[in-house]
Amino acid sequence: MAKRQARFTPQDLEGDPRLRDESPSLWDDRLGDVARGLLTSAVRCFASNGYHATTTRDISTGAGLSSAALYVHFPSKELVLFEIVRVSHERALGYVQGSSIDTARGAAERLRALVSRYTAWHALHHVAARVAQYELSGLTAEHYDEVRQLRHRTNQIFRAAVAGGVKDGAFPPVDVDRVVRAMLSLSIDLIRWYRLDGSDSPEQLGDFYADLALRMVSSPESRPGAERRGTAPQLSSAIATTR
Repeated sequence: MAKRQARFTPQDLEGDPRLRDESPSLWDDRLGDVARGLLTSAVRCFASNGYHATTTRDISTGAGLSSAALYVHFPSKELVLFEIVRVSHERALGYVQGSSIDTARGAAERLRALVSRYTAWHALHHVAARVAQYELSGLTAEHYDEVRQLRHRTNQIFRAAVAGGVKDGAFPPVDVDRVVRAMLSLSIDLIRWYRLDGSDSPEQLGDFYADLALRMVSSPESRPGAERRGTAPQLSSAIATTR
């Protein structure tokens, strides 16, 4: 029988450096200090224990409130999750719609800016992003559909950048859907392991992943070692001809 994973209490999570990120800055100021504190506590609890294993008492206790305090601000635990997931997706989408993207000159510069900013956003908000990406099963069908539309809009921005580069000849004729899926996976997957006190800043990681993204859409001839790799098929063909 598999060993059951230990459940973290709000006291365990307090001050944990792995849960330090910029998530508290995501919440609307109009919600008030208490509601924003509950959302921040919920992010830590959901990211550590999962949505289903987290109780409303956990969330309230983590915010320094009585166990019933959550219901004063949110009618249900699911609405807390929805607020976190919706806001995270909206903010990430907005981050790749800024002026630095619109003013980028050329397909390569635009794609670089997109990947760099999208990666940096997920690094800065890696705890909230972990909840937004991995706890979708806790949403109602209606709320999930709203989030799915936000995800689709983000995907379309990246798809348009790659497809546009292919169309105008800046990129070779790559498989657009496959390349976009790989780029988004790179930028999002870091939320599983990233820490703000690690060796790479969000901006450094964004630049590094942007370089990787451009390699995905570079022509084979321009990649390091392409000339060496290109001679092998010709040699094999010549050998086959002489047999």
